[in-house]
Amino acid sequence: MSQMSWHELQTRVRQEVNKRLDLALWRSGLMTGRNGLVLSHAERGKFFFSVQDLPRLAQILNERLPDEVSKIVDEADEICRHRFCLLGYDNLNFGAEIDWHLDPVHGKRAPLKPWFDIDFLDFGQVGDHKVIWELNRHQHLVTLAKAWCLTHERSYVAELISQWYSWREANPYPLGINWGSSLEVAFRSLSWIWVHHLIGECAVPHAEFESDLVHGLAAAGRHIERYLSTYFSPNTHLLGEAVALFFIGSLYPQIGPARRWRDKGRSMLLEESERQVRSDGVYFEQALYYHVYALDFFLHARVLAGKNAVEIPSSFDQTILKMLDFLRALSQAGPPQSFGDDDGGRAFNPRRNRSEYMSDPLAIGAVLFQNADLISAATLTEESIWLLGQRAISLLTANAGTSLTANAGTSNPVSRSFEAAGIHLMADSVNGTQQVIIDAGPQGTGRSGHGHADALSIQLSLKGQPWLVDSGTGCYISRDGARDRFRGTAAHNTLRVDGQDQAIAEGPFAWSCLPAVKAERWIQAKTFNLFIGNHFGYTRLADPVVHRRFIFHLAGDFWLIRDVADAEQVHSVETFWHFHPELAVTEVAGNFLITNTKSAPGDPAVSLALAPLRDDEWTTEIIAEQVSPAYGRFESAPVVRCQARVKLPAEHAIVITPLFTGDEPGHLTRIPTSDGNSAATILRYDAKRATHFAVFAAKLGDWKAGLWRSDASFLYCCVKEGRVTQFIICDSSFADVGSSRVFTHPRKLEWLDWEQPAGESHMFTSEENVVLSFAQSVLTSCTLSL
Repeated sequence: MSQMSWHELQTRVRQEVNKRLDLALWRSGLMTGRNGLVLSHAERGKFFFSVQDLPRLAQILNERLPDEVSKIVDEADEICRHRFCLLGYDNLNFGAEIDWHLDPVHGKRAPLKPWFDIDFLDFGQVGDHKVIWELNRHQHLVTLAKAWCLTHERSYVAELISQWYSWREANPYPLGINWGSSLEVAFRSLSWIWVHHLIGECAVPHAEFESDLVHGLAAAGRHIERYLSTYFSPNTHLLGEAVALFFIGSLYPQIGPARRWRDKGRSMLLEESERQVRSDGVYFEQALYYHVYALDFFLHARVLAGKNAVEIPSSFDQTILKMLDFLRALSQAGPPQSFGDDDGGRAFNPRRNRSEYMSDPLAIGAVLFQNADLISAATLTEESIWLLGQRAISLLTANAGTSLTANAGTSNPVSRSFEAAGIHLMADSVNGTQQVIIDAGPQGTGRSGHGHADALSIQLSLKGQPWLVDSGTGCYISRDGARDRFRGTAAHNTLRVDGQDQAIAEGPFAWSCLPAVKAERWIQAKTFNLFIGNHFGYTRLADPVVHRRFIFHLAGDFWLIRDVADAEQVHSVETFWHFHPELAVTEVAGNFLITNTKSAPGDPAVSLALAPLRDDEWTTEIIAEQVSPAYGRFESAPVVRCQARVKLPAEHAIVITPLFTGDEPGHLTRIPTSDGNSAATILRYDAKRATHFAVFAAKLGDWKAGLWRSDASFLYCCVKEGRVTQFIICDSSFADVGSSRVFTHPRKLEWLDWEQPAGESHMFTSEENVVLSFAQSVLTSCTLSL
């Protein structure tokens, strides 16, 4: 309490008092949300569509997205049989009478007692609360309502109403786990609103249903307002609660506090969008799923605000546009790859909870803002038709039925840097669209409840498919340690020291000793990218260890990834390389060949080679681990692990190269310097068509390594058929080879890139109209000596 602000103390005390008052009301036989509530006949607000729009929307969906319609109807049939797909769990059978407090996966039932006396994080008491809550969001009732609109089969509405009243009887306010989170109440309220508008012309509901539903929304709005997550989970919880208040308040003015809820919800959304979204448009939880989650909330609220002429400042639109831009950038090489926690839910359709659907918001944003870049990247979705109707059809029809995988490579991907979040993208389309995501940002916000210990981790997508992947989330609550295993360092494509995570897990939603992560260098040049970063997560050890990672990408060719662990004593050091479950990894002469086991017939043959540095102190092996493509789903996947127990400082490196038909893996070695000094490290990668040299300076200032002398932080040289074809130098004012000077400049130049692939030479630099001295004849004459 001594650490609480006066406002927080007031809020928490008020909430504790209200909890006891609500319980007393229930014990007195009074029903919250109905007693004392007089519904007026004020004109209802405008939803995304009207009752009159429904036949036309159903026709559009049947014509444009028939496969989606089939899925909706099939799922509705399963729901009528009380069989559900929840999160990553399929075919959960709830029997003849649905138990709304049951976790069927783990066979546990939450007790029916005041919601504030239930510890929903206690697995022994309730099982996995996420599974219980997912069904109680009532998004499956929306599926039943949509099935009615698409087929006019009345049995869907009859089942919907039966389940609604079953739920109300089993969850008397304030009893039960399903009142334990205001966000869950918000989700349920949004589902009820969708149901109300989807079955508006159906004659099945009895006369009292609409009144009961509105009274239910009144009780839900009251609960949300009283128990906002201001100091419990001030993230997407607050956003969802704000959206629910805004929707109830805008659409149901007959409820007494409606205007207050509308204004409060709007104000919260505007304030939280500024607080929860970083300046570069990345959501502050450092988790893609939560970024999309928040974006869904913002977009739905923005469309409804436009329908009801609610004033929204341009700053809110700019925040949404920046969030969409980040999502579009992640989607350049196929479906965006996830990082950080995966919550498993969606604001619109909970079955679209896989990575291939994470780009759905692009469709809403494209139509809402008439943005050409978003339109080119977006796919027509069921959601966009319900929310925006003919506007979505007019702009996105050309993309109907396509996917990001199918479109991969049709655009011109570019490397990007999102500095506030520390996310860097290396992308090109020289040999098929490809992209690497580098995480060099903070682990999260606050105690990083939804962030993972993944500093300097990477992911790779190639030709529309994921290759190097994040392991996912697994689950939030379990007894087998899955939560910490999936969010730990070894579950990511980065380096681990002494078998420990980069931070210390403190319960399922907190970390301590969060690492300071820094991108030291980011160069985005004509034909290459260079990233240098570090983190201090292991400086908490008795012998403090600093991890530095260097990533060099030559466009259309390879990625060289070099890891340096800097300390003084002996440590165990490991790097992990996690591959998608559909990939097979085999060892070939000390390298690793990665192939897609499910390539479609006729697809151009493509595979990857992972070449580890040949070093006697390091061992490499293929192991089997798990990845989690959705919450609660686990699949076996191959991992390449490189490990050593060595005296630090020590380093290791790998080269990852896409292989097309006829290509062969190369070999990576370290070139010892003749004088044995450690001024720089020279790595040599021998591929079929070229030999590549990469020189990394050990410290600032002049250095000499082999034939090279310079003050550069990084130097690269490519030799093909006995001649130098490319030369790159970064952060340098001079470079010599042997006794001859190749390059000189009065001050350090950020980068220079010279290439002579087939006779004619080209040179690009970081500065326009720069005057420098460059002697390509020196490079030509020194080739044989290299």
